[in-house]
Amino acid sequence: MTPHEPSEFASGVIEGFYGQPWSAAERVQLFDWMAAWGLNTYLYAPKDDLHHRASWREPYPPPEADAIRQLTQACRRRNLRFVYGLSPGLDIQYTREADLDRLRARFAEMLSLGCREFTLLFDDIPGAMNASDLERWGSLALAQCHVANAVFDWTHARQPDARFFFCPTAYCGRMAAAHVGGEDYLAIVGRELRPHIGIFWTGPEIVSREITIEHVREVHAVLGRKPVLWDNLHANDYDGRRFFCGPYAGRPPGLRDEIGGVLSNPNTEFPLNYVPLRTFASYVAEPAGDVRGAYLSAMREWAPAFTTVRGPASLEDLVLFGDCYYLPYDEGPEAAALYEDAARMVTTRGEMAAAAAFRARATRLRAFCAATTELCSRPLFHALSRRTWELREELDLLEVFAAKSRQEESGISSDFHMPGTFRGGFAARLQGLLVQKPDGRFTAAPPQHRPEP
Repeated sequence: MTPHEPSEFASGVIEGFYGQPWSAAERVQLFDWMAAWGLNTYLYAPKDDLHHRASWREPYPPPEADAIRQLTQACRRRNLRFVYGLSPGLDIQYTREADLDRLRARFAEMLSLGCREFTLLFDDIPGAMNASDLERWGSLALAQCHVANAVFDWTHARQPDARFFFCPTAYCGRMAAAHVGGEDYLAIVGRELRPHIGIFWTGPEIVSREITIEHVREVHAVLGRKPVLWDNLHANDYDGRRFFCGPYAGRPPGLRDEIGGVLSNPNTEFPLNYVPLRTFASYVAEPAGDVRGAYLSAMREWAPAFTTVRGPASLEDLVLFGDCYYLPYDEGPEAAALYEDAARMVTTRGEMAAAAAFRARATRLRAFCAATTELCSRPLFHALSRRTWELREELDLLEVFAAKSRQEESGISSDFHMPGTFRGGFAARLQGLLVQKPDGRFTAAPPQHRPEP
């Protein structure tokens, strides 16, 4: 093993979303899951920690510093690696020695708190540099590599066995193709960055449906090292109406041999992450496993969390509910079947057999959503409540349609779904102006389809 080379495949969880960070108790629960399931790395990088991103130059106040110290200790007790992420890219001046000093001071602070692993993140930042940086470096990639290498060298002089990671500004295939960060950005990063710094990559997209071996090999060739996957498959911070509790999928068995590690950046709401992280850990342990089988097994383990004041939930109904919030690009098979029943009912204007097929699943699902209001686990209820309410509203409306549409060919009305209160609001009106085509392009919506205030 060469100096500074990581001794193990990095597998674990990133707290790297936009939104309220997890609580101390939730993080400890996460660490217990990780230790039990064979994962080994936790990356602390919540975007809403002001000292991680917006106020990166300022030291942590004592209470927050002590909280991080406790996290590093909790990880160490479970033999987990704690990685601290710092995101200075919003306003760093790459030519200023004072900013480099601020970075060193932050890493010195983290070393004093027990942290031994680090990440510099330059994702989701402006692509332009100020005049002095541009004159000195000529490219964003060279400027970032200068900073990262300097901090890497400083850190390894004090902690020789530490791991160090880097998140580039162009961190997926689509960004690279669009030259985010500048011409040849990734090629320059791959050439100039110290060879033992791991580079994060999200796949062809920010949220990648699939990540193939061929794709990763192409990235490896550009970066000069195996990429470390920052996997956003179950992330939901970009869409507050959804969460994802489907299985870890779309990553072939042989992918693990082509990457330097894989970390999952999951749902913002911690109580919704049991199945995503359980199936992710199953993939890490046995990449050739049965994806749907891993999902059903994890749902069986998660089911006790859905105990209500009236008793346990039905596993069959939980699977139907989970299939409605499966993965970003796919519903689970139970939800897909429910949708087909609903579509057939609407197309046939409530024809009796079609309506009956729809009701068979919809009645169960509506009852399950209603029962979540009585969950003994209130954090789980709070994480679910807005989503289950919306789903119930849509099912209720379709039930009205099933009951009335054969008698009212011109349309139906519902006393519980009034204009402005149902599917209303300014954002909904803006959404009505453009229609997205299957190929991703947007076109103007016909005026008659635009929602009224």
